[in-house]
Amino acid sequence: MLNRDDSLLFDDDHRMFRETVRRFIDREFTPRITEFDDAGKVARDFWAKMGDNGFLCPGVPERFGGLGLDFRYNAILNEELTYAMMTDSVTLQSDITMPYLLHYASDEINEKWLPLLLSGEAVSAIAMTEPGAGSDLQGVRTTARREGDEYVINGSKTFITNGQNADIIITVCKTEPDLGAKGTSLILVEADRAGFERGRNLDKIGQWMSDTSELFFNDVRVPVGNLIGQENRGFIYLVSELAQERLSISISAQTAAQRAYDEAVKFTRDRKAFGKPVIDFQNTRFTLADIKAKLQVGWAHLDWATARHVRGELSPEEAAASKYWHTEMAWLACDAALQLHGGSGYMNEYPIARVWRDARVRRIYGGSSEIMRELVGRSL
Repeated sequence: MLNRDDSLLFDDDHRMFRETVRRFIDREFTPRITEFDDAGKVARDFWAKMGDNGFLCPGVPERFGGLGLDFRYNAILNEELTYAMMTDSVTLQSDITMPYLLHYASDEINEKWLPLLLSGEAVSAIAMTEPGAGSDLQGVRTTARREGDEYVINGSKTFITNGQNADIIITVCKTEPDLGAKGTSLILVEADRAGFERGRNLDKIGQWMSDTSELFFNDVRVPVGNLIGQENRGFIYLVSELAQERLSISISAQTAAQRAYDEAVKFTRDRKAFGKPVIDFQNTRFTLADIKAKLQVGWAHLDWATARHVRGELSPEEAAASKYWHTEMAWLACDAALQLHGGSGYMNEYPIARVWRDARVRRIYGGSSEIMRELVGRSL
């Protein structure tokens, strides 16, 4: 069980909320892990149950039917879901896609879609990455050409989380290709639009229950009212919202590292070698001590970063540094924890195998570690 009782970030209301989330996960998610993995996506009835319990998009204001809670509640949901070995697909809706609508979309869009995202009746995705454009979003080639009162969208996206489940896709397009990044716009595309097609559910190393897809836009026509914010301001919106996305990934990475450590402690206490528990060997204790020290520092940093974000003070460079450090630390911690399991760590029946394989991609999505270092370096 994840122990965050000593965190100064949370008060009694947050702790009560955490207990409610934890009971829900034990009842509704944990028994279905294998089912979701085998299906390659989280079942829609689970999304609805999340919504029924108020566990989707806690930051949506009351005027749209939400609770209007601050990001600390998102953090609690992220921590508990990740510790239970949920992938980042559900968190994406609350932490990443919803804010684009809330902060930039028209009241008409928000009045229609935010209540559906809250209830779990609708699932959202954001389509940034393309076959030729990953962390460098300036390289996006998908176009949205205006014809009268419509945009005509053409292009393709790949590695899109929630790609199979999504009812709406926030699509990064070039409305003025000659302007480069300054010609980027965000346009909402409903999945039932003619010309929109989903590709296959991609076969990934990890995060099996997270549906990750190719998406194709072939003369997809949407009304001009589906524009999110202003035309050609999309890149600015992306930069503004990436801080929260990268903080969210930092939280899931840190939590995965904690789960890996806890699994390693439990295993090495129970497993014996040469007549004594594996944890009694100096190498084991030193490895675990190293992870524990990093976890201690990591949780303190996350509390600091989250508090700054709640106050609106977390800078893009600070968020980039956070994602870089936590995802790299988590990968080292998960790998070391698997090693301490010996051959058992390579068996999928052990939780450490899932935690390890799911951790790897966090060093890539949301901006690779290399790009994070570049962003921090530019601020020097």
